[in-house]
Amino acid sequence: MIDIVKQINATHREIGSHPVAAGEGRSLLLRRAYDAAIEDVWDACTDRERLGRWLGQVDGDLRLGGTFQLKDNAGGEVLRCEEPRLLKVTWSFGGDMVTEVELRLTPDGDGTVLELEHSSPAEVVDELVRAYGPGGTIGIGGGWDLALLGLDLFLHGTGFDPATWEAAPEVKDFATRACHAWGAAIQQAWGLGDDDIAAGVAFGVQHYAPAG
Repeated sequence: MIDIVKQINATHREIGSHPVAAGEGRSLLLRRAYDAAIEDVWDACTDRERLGRWLGQVDGDLRLGGTFQLKDNAGGEVLRCEEPRLLKVTWSFGGDMVTEVELRLTPDGDGTVLELEHSSPAEVVDELVRAYGPGGTIGIGGGWDLALLGLDLFLHGTGFDPATWEAAPEVKDFATRACHAWGAAIQQAWGLGDDDIAAGVAFGVQHYAPAG
């Protein structure tokens, strides 16, 4: 069983500013601690076989300057790789907009603090939020929440199939709560109204925790 409240509260979420290759960027930042040594967390995030057990199948050349593709998800290029503390990649679903994901690890006693920052061009994000509301951004944040939950379960030896586990009722409950948590963070960052946030949260929940 997943302690859903504990897992939700384990992650700090915020909207910030982080430069991207194109200039000014907007970012979603997630921070949480893991009860595992930094070398173990790094290996879980960079070893192809271990990635497949909590994130999904990753193909490509996983080295500095190499390219990768996460099955049925995004792909990109490895921009920085400084073992065991920093990994930076481009993250694209195709099309013209290329975003960036930076993973930062810091020792914390016997454990590790992980920061994941997903940055996109500021003008693109602001335009999308104005035109379509916060739903897409909430969905991205909720997706990363699920990934970091999966990493925690994997590091604690919980066996699951990352291709199918999101259908489990408790995981849907977690995803719903994560979308609500991102709604609060996004409302604070952009000053959006309650109706806009409610619609955005519903969009994220529909994607990650559909009924039925």
